[in-house]
Order: sequence, then structure tokens, then C-alpha cells
Amino acid sequence: MKFRGKIIDVACLNHFTRVITTISKLTKMCVLRLTPLNLFFVLSGKVANGGVSMWCELSQENFFDEFQMEGVSPEDNEICLEVTPENLSRALKTVQNARAVKLKLTSKHCPCLTIAAELPTLSSASRLVTHDVPVEVIPRRLWHEFKEPGMPDFDVSIYLPPLKTMKNVIDRMKNLSNFLVVEANLSGQMNLKIDTDLVSVSTHFKDLGNPPWGAEGSQQGGPSPSRDPDAMARTRVDIRKLQQFLVGQQVNPSKAMCNIVHERVVHLILLHEDVSLQYFIPAVA
Repeated sequence: MKFRGKIIDVACLNHFTRVITTISKLTKMCVLRLTPLNLFFVLSGKVANGGVSMWCELSQENFFDEFQMEGVSPEDNEICLEVTPENLSRALKTVQNARAVKLKLTSKHCPCLTIAAELPTLSSASRLVTHDVPVEVIPRRLWHEFKEPGMPDFDVSIYLPPLKTMKNVIDRMKNLSNFLVVEANLSGQMNLKIDTDLVSVSTHFKDLGNPPWGAEGSQQGGPSPSRDPDAMARTRVDIRKLQQFLVGQQVNPSKAMCNIVHERVVHLILLHEDVSLQYFIPAVA
């Protein structure tokens, strides 16, 4: 197994660091899947058991000036590594003004993702800074756990309101309850609600719009064409998991969407021109 990548463009390095930092806010550990064309950051929580899951996909050519890898075999040309994204984020933040940054899979006292940066100095010479981020190589027999999740057979798909607005609302609501009901319909309306013995609070959004992909009906993974556009699909979730998703966002997406499987799961999608991030929050009873 071999992996080596090089980033020269400062804007690409900053963007890559923001993506890693976002992931570090969502999970302490995740799996980095390397393929010849893409990088994937995967959190494979068992939604059925109450765990969140995440799938983040990056096109390597949009970040790396050089990218070389050899997987475990020609037939299985992939590498799967368990990483701590916080360690990766911390290392990248120290080399933001580098002339070039190299990422390489190395074997020191343990397998590592080594980040080597060429930093400018006041003289003509450059300074080389190296960070070794420990990783764990995931064996081939476990790869099936880290494949792309299928699009859920959702009841409603809707565009999200501005993420900063949504975050401000949830920051206030979390002081009143541990749980939040997310509900939406096919008429562009979304409500965020908490309901306790002491207080009931709702925030309403309208005219958000609905993505077109569900229009063909449930065979495309979308809602049934006979569904009442004003009927609300709702799911009760752990408010801290939704807040965690919103607090960490540094991707600055061009589109942000939410799919709701009634009383089962909230599926959040952020799309940037070269990054996609999916986050699944299961329902709580």
C-alpha cells in the first residue's frame, strides 16, 4: 500500500483544512477511504441502534496537485484508514501559509499519515515541518462497513434555511429540551419544535423550496407522487446531534438539504462544488 499527495495552491489547502475541521466537530474517530479519484470520510454508526452516520466525499483533483496511490491489490485499489480528524485538523492548521504540503502514508512506530510542509522564512531558505498523525489500517474484510449509504426512501425533501439562522434557533432551544421535532412538507415549509411539560416552542420557516429529485416518486428514492403537499413528515431527534452538525460547519455549501423519513431518520446533505457531506440522525422515542 502506498499513498502520496501534494497540495501547492493555498486556497485548496485552506479549503481542505476547513473540510477536515468540520469533520472533526462531528466525530472523534472516522474512516478515511482513499481511492484513485476520491477521498471519503466515513462514520458508520448504526442508525438502528441510535448512532449517527456520516459520509463526506471529496474529489482529489480539486485539492491535490499530485496524487498517487496503490491499494491493497490491483482488484481492490483502495486504502482504508481509521483516523482522528482532530489530530489531522490541528496539524493542517499549523501549515496554512506553506509553499507546499505533502501527505504520505508512512510506517514509523505505527502507521501514520505524515504531513510535511515547506514553510517560508525571512531568508531564501525554507523550513520543513513534519507532523505524524497515527492511523490504523482497516483490513479488507471490514471494508463492506464503509460503503456509501443508499438514499433513504424519504417522505419529504426540503432545502434548509440559512444554516447560521438554524444554528441560532437551536442554540436557544437546547436550553429548554434535549429533544427536537423536525418536520417539513412538500410545500416548502419546515418547523422546529420542542414540547415539554413546562413549555412548547416552535420556529416556522416557509418558502424554502423542495429539491426536484423526489418528483418522480418513490422508485427514485423520493416521496410518493400521491403524497399531500401540505402533510408534514416529522422525526424527533437528539437536539445535541443536530447542534453538533450546525456548530461545525465550515464547508460553506452552495446547497443544503434535508430528507425526512417519517419518525425514523433526518438525512442532512451539504453540497459544495467539490465536496458533499451527508449526515444521518436517527429518531429517538
